[in-house]
Amino acid sequence: MLSQFTSPFKIRSKGIMGMNQRNHSFIGRYNDRSKYPLVDDKLKTKIVAKKHGASTPTLIGVIENQFSVKGIHKMVENWPGFVIKPAQGSGGKGILVITSHKDGTYTKPSGATVGKDEVERHITNTLAGLFSLGGKNDVAVVENLIKFDSCFEGFSYEGVPDVRIIVFQGYPVMAMMRLSTSDSDGKANLHQGAVGVGIDIGTGRAVRAVQFDQPVTHHPDTGKELASLQVPHWEKLLEIASSAWEMTGLGYMGTDMVLDREEGPMVLELNARPGLAIQIANGAGLLPRLNHIENLEEQVQYPNVKERVAYAMQQFGVYNT
Repeated sequence: MLSQFTSPFKIRSKGIMGMNQRNHSFIGRYNDRSKYPLVDDKLKTKIVAKKHGASTPTLIGVIENQFSVKGIHKMVENWPGFVIKPAQGSGGKGILVITSHKDGTYTKPSGATVGKDEVERHITNTLAGLFSLGGKNDVAVVENLIKFDSCFEGFSYEGVPDVRIIVFQGYPVMAMMRLSTSDSDGKANLHQGAVGVGIDIGTGRAVRAVQFDQPVTHHPDTGKELASLQVPHWEKLLEIASSAWEMTGLGYMGTDMVLDREEGPMVLELNARPGLAIQIANGAGLLPRLNHIENLEEQVQYPNVKERVAYAMQQFGVYNT
């Protein structure tokens, strides 16, 4: 059963971390800015993830300039579903999801359709930096559409649910699942109305759930009971997240992953400045867990991914007895 809602005032006593503390004590202290391009650019993330044995969505192509924009239709003609996203986007902005297309008409997850002109306009805006960090000129990344695992049927509405895991010094310390809704337009974006489900590090089971920072027990569109959510391949997901430390050298980061029906766990993106809503979803603060890792004696620190994951599962699992 999902735990009861805790007010923002009470939750402060649980070690909730604020943005200033996150920026100064963790991002500023543990993240070398020279390594940010590895996570800020989705193409570079793909390369480094694959180099370390992690799967990512299949790359269909990249559109780098305005001259190539009209080539999108030829590029995707043999791909039934695809996603167009800015290489340097943030917060889920600028992502166009197409589930099917025929004769120049493209269908989105909601069933709404867009024409060739609108697809081309979206790419033009992407190239101009409308969706990218700092508004810099960008490129459009075109990827195969993920088919989410059937075990999540009813937990998400018109979109792919994803798993966010906060990793500190190679240890997975907190996790949540983001479930798309009609409010979020089929996107797993909490600010737009997706449901955030806190996930127990020890077991992969749901802890509690929120939408717009308020408690929910059932998915608002499908009626699915959120307490029954159990993430499969949980230990594997934790190991991929943990290995992001070796991939990037960043000490404090967020790893976003999905479970594809055919390919299994896949890395969507990595984030050097992960948001703090994961604490609300879990009804717990990050600080006690981060401080615990900071205070580990050198002789009990684990260089091995599997050992770090096993330690985190035992130490931070809320259902452990």
